[in-house]
Amino acid sequence: MKKQLSELNVLEALSGVRDPDLHRDIVSLNFIKNLKISGTAVSFDIELTTPSCPVKDEMKKQATDVIFASIAGVTGVDVTMTSNIRNTPVVGKSNPLPEVKNTIAVGSGKGGVGKSTVAVNLAVSLALDGAKVGLIDADVYGPSIPLMMGINKRPSMDGNKLVPLEAHGVSVMSIGFLVDPDQAVIWRGPMASGALRQFMTDVRWGELDYLLFDLPPGTGDIHLTLAQVIPLSGAVVVTTPQDISLADARKACTMFRKVNVPILGLIENMSYHLCTACGHRENIFDSGGGKKTSEDLQVPFLGEIPINTNIRVGSDNGRPIVVADPDSPNSSVLRGIARGLAAQISIHQFSDYSQPDIEIRLDG
Repeated sequence: MKKQLSELNVLEALSGVRDPDLHRDIVSLNFIKNLKISGTAVSFDIELTTPSCPVKDEMKKQATDVIFASIAGVTGVDVTMTSNIRNTPVVGKSNPLPEVKNTIAVGSGKGGVGKSTVAVNLAVSLALDGAKVGLIDADVYGPSIPLMMGINKRPSMDGNKLVPLEAHGVSVMSIGFLVDPDQAVIWRGPMASGALRQFMTDVRWGELDYLLFDLPPGTGDIHLTLAQVIPLSGAVVVTTPQDISLADARKACTMFRKVNVPILGLIENMSYHLCTACGHRENIFDSGGGKKTSEDLQVPFLGEIPINTNIRVGSDNGRPIVVADPDSPNSSVLRGIARGLAAQISIHQFSDYSQPDIEIRLDG
């Protein structure tokens, strides 16, 4: 039997709608805002933890359907989907980036796995979903972000701080902006680590929802400096499917765990190639290694990215594929991985409420 129209009964009905990542109902999560009843019409906002939520349309439909099904006399339901990206809590460590809500390291155990391409497309994808995003090119010895983001000028100064450059909705800083493109950066480890510190403390980042760090290959000084200087929200590890890459990806995961950085997920790049003529799938670098490794390490598997000419061309031309060809299947894969990453950050923020032995759901 349907219940009478009242705020209490509307909230009770909405408590049947659950966030599939946080595994709690949207009422107890305090997602319902601005609930109003005007005659026989109901309106409210659902304030999610990220604009990149992969199931927000599904959640909106569930909320509408459950009110019509549970409450008598309702003639209209107006649901507005909003977001409020939360800060990752800082415990026991000073924070040189107080205006940045979440910091994410993008690393790999070895070079040549396409980590920078992944980092760029993740950053731009999050920005396309409405977040304020920054990207630090922490690969001091081989800065590739200026080329991939299509930036070829130097940053300006605001007082005693550098102003990051912007492209595709993302604020960017790289040593590549400050040295000649043909000049090699010949620095010892402490100097490279010092440059990374300056990118955090001497750059006017302003308010950001997400700041991504494109780390150099390996597990060296820069990685340790980053983990020591700021309270990272988590790390993403990029690998390719073959054993030699997966072995190093495991080492990267071990390193992050040793410095108490949560691993938000593993991404398998260059997973397969689809023939443009016939659609045949060729597993050039083996198949399934990333997913199996994520299961062995008990970390989320965020997805597979294919080898594709357009992804490479976008990086070379300074127009990431999620901007250059937004409706392509490859862009859909990358946008889905970015949304899965945002979901994992929210899961870690609500970890006090998580339950054991639940399958993590990452819809793309």
